[in-house]
Amino acid sequence: MTPQFSAPDPSTARWFKSTHSDPQGDGDCVQVATDFRASHDLVLIGDTKTPGVHLAVSPEAFAAFVSATSDGQFDLV
Repeated sequence: MTPQFSAPDPSTARWFKSTHSDPQGDGDCVQVATDFRASHDLVLIGDTKTPGVHLAVSPEAFAAFVSATSDGQFDLV
């Protein structure tokens, strides 16, 4: 028996744009959806420049990324 994996449908997610993205909402925007945190244990990350392409990470990995970013660990990137 093969285990079944149910992937979330990103088109049904409620996306939030980063506060550090383009203030006018035009162009480059990072977006995050946490809708699937409870049902799939995933946080989705997307880029408005490439609709339909999303990265799915665990809530713990996303929290670690946000923390590291806040601490300035990616200032040189």
